Amino acid sequence: MNTLIIYAHPYEKSFNHAIFEKVKQDLTKKHKDFDVIDLYKDCFNPVYTTEELALFKDGKTTDKLVSQYQEKISNADEVIFIFPVWWNDTPAMIKGFIDKVMKKSFAYEVGKTGLIGHLTHIKKAAVFTTSTSPTWYLKLFCGNAIKHVFINATLKQLGFKNITWHNMGNIDNSTAEMRQEFLDAIDL
Repeated sequence: MNTLIIYAHPYEKSFNHAIFEKVKQDLTKKHKDFDVIDLYKDCFNPVYTTEELALFKDGKTTDKLVSQYQEKISNADEVIFIFPVWWNDTPAMIKGFIDKVMKKSFAYEVGKTGLIGHLTHIKKAAVFTTSTSPTWYLKLFCGNAIKHVFINATLKQLGFKNITWHNMGNIDNSTAEMRQEFLDAIDL
Protein backbone atom coordinates (compact mmCIF):
# COMPACT_ATOMS: atom_id res chain seq x y z
CA MET A 1 0.00 0.00 0.00
CA ASN A 2 1.39 3.41 -0.98
CA THR A 3 0.42 6.06 1.56
CA LEU A 4 0.23 9.80 1.00
CA ILE A 5 0.38 12.12 4.02
CA ILE A 6 -1.20 15.53 3.49
CA TYR A 7 -0.01 17.78 6.30
CA ALA A 8 -1.20 21.32 6.97
CA HIS A 9 0.22 23.16 9.96
CA PRO A 10 2.70 26.05 9.92
CA TYR A 11 4.27 25.51 13.37
CA GLU A 12 6.79 22.72 13.98
CA LYS A 13 6.24 22.76 17.76
CA SER A 14 2.50 22.10 17.43
CA PHE A 15 0.85 18.87 18.47
CA ASN A 16 -0.15 18.45 14.83
CA HIS A 17 3.55 18.24 14.04
CA ALA A 18 3.97 15.58 16.75
CA ILE A 19 1.17 13.61 15.06
CA PHE A 20 2.89 14.08 11.69
CA GLU A 21 6.18 12.75 13.07
CA LYS A 22 4.45 9.80 14.78
CA VAL A 23 2.61 8.86 11.59
CA LYS A 24 5.88 8.90 9.60
CA GLN A 25 7.61 6.83 12.29
CA ASP A 26 4.78 4.30 12.34
CA LEU A 27 4.80 3.91 8.56
CA THR A 28 8.60 3.58 8.48
CA LYS A 29 8.56 1.03 11.31
CA LYS A 30 6.00 -1.04 9.38
CA HIS A 31 8.03 -0.73 6.13
CA LYS A 32 5.17 1.02 4.35
CA ASP A 33 5.98 3.25 1.39
CA PHE A 34 4.81 6.81 1.84
CA ASP A 35 5.05 10.24 0.32
CA VAL A 36 4.37 13.63 1.90
CA ILE A 37 2.62 16.80 0.86
CA ASP A 38 3.56 19.48 3.41
CA LEU A 39 1.39 22.38 2.31
CA TYR A 40 3.06 25.08 4.40
CA LYS A 41 6.59 23.90 3.72
CA ASP A 42 5.76 23.84 0.00
CA CYS A 43 4.36 27.40 0.25
CA PHE A 44 1.18 26.17 -1.42
CA ASN A 45 -1.15 29.04 -2.30
CA PRO A 46 -4.72 27.88 -1.53
CA VAL A 47 -6.27 30.90 -3.25
CA TYR A 48 -7.52 30.81 -6.82
CA THR A 49 -6.03 33.41 -9.13
CA THR A 50 -8.05 34.82 -12.02
CA GLU A 51 -5.86 32.85 -14.45
CA GLU A 52 -6.30 29.60 -12.50
CA LEU A 53 -10.05 30.01 -12.15
CA ALA A 54 -10.39 30.63 -15.90
CA LEU A 55 -9.19 27.03 -16.40
CA PHE A 56 -11.61 25.54 -13.84
CA LYS A 57 -14.24 24.27 -16.28
CA ASP A 58 -11.56 22.31 -18.19
CA GLY A 59 -9.89 20.88 -15.08
CA LYS A 60 -6.58 22.53 -15.95
CA THR A 61 -4.09 24.41 -13.79
CA THR A 62 -1.39 27.06 -13.90
CA ASP A 63 0.00 25.93 -10.53
CA LYS A 64 2.93 23.48 -10.77
CA LEU A 65 2.26 22.28 -7.21
CA VAL A 66 -1.27 21.26 -8.19
CA SER A 67 0.13 19.02 -10.94
CA GLN A 68 2.71 17.53 -8.55
CA TYR A 69 0.05 16.89 -5.91
CA GLN A 70 -2.24 15.24 -8.44
CA GLU A 71 0.60 12.90 -9.41
CA LYS A 72 1.14 11.95 -5.76
CA ILE A 73 -2.57 11.35 -5.25
CA SER A 74 -2.66 9.17 -8.39
CA ASN A 75 0.12 7.00 -6.94
CA ALA A 76 -1.51 6.53 -3.53
CA ASP A 77 -4.06 4.04 -2.36
CA GLU A 78 -4.13 5.35 1.21
CA VAL A 79 -4.28 9.02 2.29
CA ILE A 80 -3.66 10.48 5.73
CA PHE A 81 -4.69 14.08 6.44
CA ILE A 82 -3.21 15.91 9.43
CA PHE A 83 -4.46 19.40 10.28
CA PRO A 84 -5.95 21.52 13.08
CA VAL A 85 -9.64 22.25 13.41
CA TRP A 86 -9.97 26.03 13.20
CA TRP A 87 -13.34 27.64 13.80
CA ASN A 88 -15.00 24.20 13.88
CA ASP A 89 -13.90 23.29 10.35
CA THR A 90 -10.92 22.60 8.11
CA PRO A 91 -8.33 25.39 7.91
CA ALA A 92 -8.25 27.49 4.73
CA MET A 93 -5.12 25.63 3.57
CA ILE A 94 -7.02 22.30 3.43
CA LYS A 95 -10.09 23.88 1.86
CA GLY A 96 -7.90 25.55 -0.78
CA PHE A 97 -6.08 22.24 -1.37
CA ILE A 98 -9.41 20.55 -2.11
CA ASP A 99 -10.60 23.48 -4.23
CA LYS A 100 -7.47 23.70 -6.39
CA VAL A 101 -6.18 20.11 -6.55
CA MET A 102 -9.40 18.11 -6.85
CA LYS A 103 -10.04 19.26 -10.41
CA LYS A 104 -12.72 18.15 -12.83
CA SER A 105 -11.56 15.21 -14.98
CA PHE A 106 -8.78 14.41 -12.50
CA ALA A 107 -10.85 13.94 -9.33
CA TYR A 108 -14.44 13.88 -10.56
CA GLU A 109 -16.97 14.31 -13.33
CA VAL A 110 -20.37 15.94 -13.05
CA GLY A 111 -23.27 13.52 -13.35
CA LYS A 112 -27.04 14.04 -13.41
CA THR A 113 -27.31 13.88 -9.62
CA GLY A 114 -23.97 15.44 -8.65
CA LEU A 115 -20.32 14.53 -8.63
CA ILE A 116 -18.95 11.16 -9.70
CA GLY A 117 -15.64 10.65 -7.95
CA HIS A 118 -12.60 9.35 -9.82
CA LEU A 119 -10.39 8.71 -6.79
CA THR A 120 -11.83 5.26 -6.11
CA HIS A 121 -8.29 3.85 -5.94
CA ILE A 122 -8.02 5.45 -2.46
CA LYS A 123 -9.05 2.40 -0.44
CA LYS A 124 -8.33 3.83 3.01
CA ALA A 125 -8.10 7.29 4.51
CA ALA A 126 -7.48 8.68 7.98
CA VAL A 127 -8.02 12.21 9.21
CA PHE A 128 -6.02 13.30 12.26
CA THR A 129 -6.97 16.63 13.79
CA THR A 130 -6.57 18.69 16.93
CA SER A 131 -9.06 21.17 18.32
CA THR A 132 -9.42 23.64 21.14
CA SER A 133 -13.02 22.47 21.62
CA PRO A 134 -13.60 19.01 23.05
CA THR A 135 -14.48 16.46 20.36
CA TRP A 136 -17.97 15.90 21.81
CA TYR A 137 -18.62 19.65 21.56
CA LEU A 138 -17.58 19.72 17.88
CA LYS A 139 -19.89 16.79 17.20
CA LEU A 140 -22.95 17.91 19.19
CA PHE A 141 -22.93 21.71 19.08
CA CYS A 142 -20.75 22.88 16.18
CA GLY A 143 -22.28 20.96 13.27
CA ASN A 144 -19.60 18.23 13.14
CA ALA A 145 -18.14 19.75 9.94
CA ILE A 146 -15.17 17.40 9.76
CA LYS A 147 -17.38 14.31 9.77
CA HIS A 148 -20.43 15.63 7.91
CA VAL A 149 -18.81 17.86 5.28
CA PHE A 150 -15.12 16.99 4.88
CA ILE A 151 -15.43 13.20 5.27
CA ASN A 152 -19.02 12.20 4.44
CA ALA A 153 -19.51 14.70 1.64
CA THR A 154 -16.22 15.88 0.11
CA LEU A 155 -13.95 12.83 0.47
CA LYS A 156 -16.70 10.32 -0.23
CA GLN A 157 -17.86 12.27 -3.31
CA LEU A 158 -14.29 12.09 -4.58
CA GLY A 159 -14.35 8.30 -4.21
CA PHE A 160 -12.38 7.77 -0.98
CA LYS A 161 -13.32 4.68 1.01
CA ASN A 162 -12.90 3.48 4.61
CA ILE A 163 -12.36 6.90 6.20
CA THR A 164 -11.66 7.31 9.91
CA TRP A 165 -11.39 10.48 12.00
CA HIS A 166 -9.17 10.84 15.08
CA ASN A 167 -9.35 14.14 16.96
CA MET A 168 -7.33 15.29 19.97
CA GLY A 169 -9.95 17.63 21.36
CA ASN A 170 -9.60 20.11 24.21
CA ILE A 171 -5.92 20.37 23.28
CA ASP A 172 -5.30 23.51 25.37
CA ASN A 173 -6.33 21.69 28.55
CA SER A 174 -4.71 18.34 27.74
CA THR A 175 -1.86 16.94 29.78
CA ALA A 176 1.39 15.54 28.43
CA GLU A 177 0.07 12.09 29.35
CA MET A 178 -3.15 12.61 27.39
CA ARG A 179 -1.23 13.77 24.32
CA GLN A 180 1.16 10.81 24.58
CA GLU A 181 -1.79 8.44 24.90
CA PHE A 182 -3.24 9.89 21.66
CA LEU A 183 0.09 9.43 19.87
CA ASP A 184 0.49 5.88 21.21
CA ALA A 185 -2.95 4.95 19.86
CA ILE A 186 -1.91 5.77 16.27
CA ASP A 187 -1.66 2.44 14.51
CA LEU A 188 -1.53 2.52 10.75
